[in-house]
Amino acid sequence: MGARKKISADKRKEALKTTYFAKLNNVPTSPRKMRLVADMVRGMEAFKALGVLKFSNKDAAARVEKLLRSAIANWEQKNGRKAESGELKISMIHVDSAAMLKRLRPAPQGRAYRVRKRSNHVTLFVDTMSKNDNQN
Repeated sequence: MGARKKISADKRKEALKTTYFAKLNNVPTSPRKMRLVADMVRGMEAFKALGVLKFSNKDAAARVEKLLRSAIANWEQKNGRKAESGELKISMIHVDSAAMLKRLRPAPQGRAYRVRKRSNHVTLFVDTMSKNDNQN
């Protein structure tokens, strides 16, 4: 590895030590459906988002709720204390598409239609609320 690349890799590793996130890979839900749930809680206070996700009737909400609990636990582990209500917020959440399973479905006249079973990756970052966030 070159010196310039090593320096940038070290900076990235240092930045990860101060970020608190959880990642969920290969979720067998289409990214579009998962983004609907992600948009519901983006920028929200963490414990309020848990309540919203718990009572949402979308299937993807249960997976995002579990992921949010994991991110909060990661924050608690790195900081060595319990998170209090109103202290954490979802700073960033993004959904990326993952590998697609391609299947064939029989069609009329000996043809076949392709069925794409989509999956996605979800990354959720939590951060502490600053004083400016509490005033808004």
